[in-house]
Amino acid sequence: MPKIEELNIKQIKLPKKKIITGVIILAAVIFFATGLYTVNPEEVGVIQRFGKYLATTQPGLHFKIPFGVDNLTKVKVKLVFKEEFGFRTLQAGVRTKYSAQSYNHEAIMLTGDLNIADVEWIVQYRIKDPVKYMFKVRNVEETMRDVSESVIREVVGDRSVDEVIVLNRKEIADKSQLMLQEQLDIYEAGLEIVTINLQNVNPPEAVQPAFNNVNSAKQEKERIINEAWQKYNQVIPEAEGRAKRTIEEAEGFAVNRVNRANGDANRFIQMYNTYRYSKTVTKKRLYLEMMEKVLPKVEKKYIIDDKANNVLPLLNLGQGGN
Repeated sequence: MPKIEELNIKQIKLPKKKIITGVIILAAVIFFATGLYTVNPEEVGVIQRFGKYLATTQPGLHFKIPFGVDNLTKVKVKLVFKEEFGFRTLQAGVRTKYSAQSYNHEAIMLTGDLNIADVEWIVQYRIKDPVKYMFKVRNVEETMRDVSESVIREVVGDRSVDEVIVLNRKEIADKSQLMLQEQLDIYEAGLEIVTINLQNVNPPEAVQPAFNNVNSAKQEKERIINEAWQKYNQVIPEAEGRAKRTIEEAEGFAVNRVNRANGDANRFIQMYNTYRYSKTVTKKRLYLEMMEKVLPKVEKKYIIDDKANNVLPLLNLGQGGN
């Protein structure tokens, strides 16, 4: 049997050209299979040749030198990433589940008025420069977390506990975003901060009941002040309206009296001038005009001769008649 097998192997003859052709085809398949790559729409490809940065490729089909000469790293530049501080989300959804573990080392901060606040926040960011993201900073995410915590503590430390918890949350988030972006640009981290959102900002659990009582008292104070202002805005305009109306009536009365006085004075002057030039006629006219005003108001009228004597004893003055 061994002799027969040796004989069969020796009788097998393979053409050298076919072997070479097969090897070339296999090498070409391996070459293109490992050299061709696709970059997805939300990514860019960073090419390193022998470990050194070579180029950045955009979405589409590309080719690189295989066999370890060129190395490809795909970086998702279109996606928005999220980092959580003071809490951790275990499962997002309609009923989001959060970790029960305490992260007070991140959340507990000292405010500007030497009070303590429990601050939870979210940083959303994306990669704007994949080259800087890969080569300028050793651990970009960890660096971003450290810088974010430092910035938030600085901004919170410049404000009172009321401003942090109630009044200026939006302002704190906006300023923190600007400061965080400035620091990351200095470090050349290649990140763009999309937004910073303050989630839950509360006093520590040990003092939360007392803080709630203080807030209730402040709200009651504001309510009373608002009611007082409402009453003020209702009464004062009404009083001002009455005062204005009284002043306007008084001014109208004064104008009327002045005009009447001026008219009477002018009429008297005209009458006087007329009297000076025609005393008898003017005197008689004035007498007749006055009698026209007085006589209609008199109930009993007696007409007598101006030459008669002893008339009054004969008059029946106790009875009516004309």
